Amino acid sequence: MSETINTRRILELVEEKKEQFITLSDAIWAVPELGLAEHRSAGLLIQALEREGFQVERGIDGIETAFVGTYGSGRPVIGLLAEYDALPGLSQEAACTSYKPLAEGEPGHGCGHNALGAGVVAAAVAVKDYLKEHPGAGTVKVFGCPGEEAGWSKMFLARDGYFKDVDACFTWHPGNCNSVQGYSSNANICVYFTFRGRSAHAAAAPHLGRSALDACELMNVGVNYLREHVPTEVRMHYAYQNAGEKAPNVVHANACLKYYIRAPKMALAVQVLERVKDVARGAALMTGTECDINVTAGMSDFIANDAISRLFVEAFNLAGPPQFDAQDEALARAFWDQYSENEKAAGMMRINLSYPDGEKFRDTPLVKEIGPYFRIDKYMPGSTDVGDVSYVTPTGQLWVTCYANGTPGHSWQVTSQVASSITHKAVVCAAKTMALATVMAFSQPDVVEQAREELKQRTGGVYVCPVEPGKKPVMP
Repeated sequence: MSETINTRRILELVEEKKEQFITLSDAIWAVPELGLAEHRSAGLLIQALEREGFQVERGIDGIETAFVGTYGSGRPVIGLLAEYDALPGLSQEAACTSYKPLAEGEPGHGCGHNALGAGVVAAAVAVKDYLKEHPGAGTVKVFGCPGEEAGWSKMFLARDGYFKDVDACFTWHPGNCNSVQGYSSNANICVYFTFRGRSAHAAAAPHLGRSALDACELMNVGVNYLREHVPTEVRMHYAYQNAGEKAPNVVHANACLKYYIRAPKMALAVQVLERVKDVARGAALMTGTECDINVTAGMSDFIANDAISRLFVEAFNLAGPPQFDAQDEALARAFWDQYSENEKAAGMMRINLSYPDGEKFRDTPLVKEIGPYFRIDKYMPGSTDVGDVSYVTPTGQLWVTCYANGTPGHSWQVTSQVASSITHKAVVCAAKTMALATVMAFSQPDVVEQAREELKQRTGGVYVCPVEPGKKPVMP
């Protein structure tokens, strides 16, 4: 097992360069960019890789801010998945417990992808340094995956074969606990419904108009009635992308809705989507309009792979949890004290999925303990395009404590804490864990082969992408 590698040396390789990657995390945090527009953020990651001798291919799959950096030779080939997109409207000062946006209404790293990307590159560089000492042991690839929040580039990379020669993948995500994910996630399909009608004067000649806005309204009514007749766990969300003209005395000729169809399995999401499409067509029929339906992206449910995840949690225990100090504890408590009981209860959702005895952390502001890996037939309500990667190659997902228990996801509180010393320590911890796991995979090709066989048994070797070949991500 792991005794065949020099664990201490790999941890030292991360320690030797940790400050530059903490700086990298903060540098990406300081230039928050939305999905598929992360030019500066991707540039910072690419610069760090090229400085360390990686061969980097930019703009892969026709996606400007996607890239892959490669170092090493031979098999196994291990992929590390980096993200670096921010969220709209979540600008916030670092390590500040009151709402103080740096720029009102501007983006912020409310999901911590600044730290995610930096931690992945830190791990890859440590693996590179290991490979310099052990040439031919394997190959490490860093996949720069933009637009996890919107755009979902990993789905396109999975569809178009970018992981076909990758033996396994590792990634991590900032969270409120320390665990290797043994549960699934919701699948999600993004689809646009664009209605086109005919404009007219709404008072003088309304009978000549055909209202695209009316079609949108009727579609939403129909979908709201549909909610009773789909499985309970299905979620359907919508937002107007175009609600017609601003003048109320014009019959609106053009309007558009964006829908997310979410379900525990992609197959169910696809089934529900067909019913939603029928509702849209009915709304068009009722209003005398035309409806264009465009499925632009999707995210598959995540498949936890036992073989690769057990290796991952072994690496996590060897690396150890983040080494928080009294200052970190005080900052976490300052945030935690502000949260409502409902927010604290919501924060327990992931903890209870990650620890058999998770309730013991209900009154813990900063979770430090590493949870055991166990596969559980449950799923988190959110979605991630890591799921698509997990269908085409064995994939392990690590969660590391970066913020106080009870912190709402996608919030200014996350933005604030992922530029704090709490997250700085988590970046180093995640890098050590992923670097160890990668080198362990190099030295245990039998485990990698077991993981691949397990995936084949679970999926039948089939990955169904909801987006037809040739389509590229749509800028949110």
